Amino acid sequence: MQDQTQTRRKPDIRISESDCARLSTLAIKIAEHDPELSDALLIELERAKVVADGMIADDVIQMGSTLRFRPDTGKARTVTLVLPDEADISQGKISILTPIGAALIGLSTGQSMEWTDRNGVRHELSVLSVTRPSPAGSSDGIRDGAPHRNSGSSLSPALIRPGGA
Repeated sequence: MQDQTQTRRKPDIRISESDCARLSTLAIKIAEHDPELSDALLIELERAKVVADGMIADDVIQMGSTLRFRPDTGKARTVTLVLPDEADISQGKISILTPIGAALIGLSTGQSMEWTDRNGVRHELSVLSVTRPSPAGSSDGIRDGAPHRNSGSSLSPALIRPGGA
């Protein structure tokens, strides 16, 4: 008997050299504590095309990017992808060390991705827009002369679980 489920091909993703190095180290550090999430992040990093810092397109999700996406579970959300110590769901900051965070890294505007939540339920999300991260040390909300776009909407607890947000 053949399995009737279809696995969609994952979209092509790009990641900067510095994000790849930081996230590889992070994934290795969490491997003993959370091997499934470590593996998921490492798989994404291994399949990504690594691009020199500063050469990554503006619409590619990087660490610190603010993005708008539509999950299959509801209305569009605006979030910022951050390292675990910066995560705060109430401010729309999601950790790379969440299943959805690992799925988002490297995607660009218009791409869709299937991902599996912590309960083993498969979901799909579509990236609607991406705002590049501020240069290091810039916290004034201005990026390349343009105001930072962030609606500050929060994510549903059904999508992100406490403790890894």
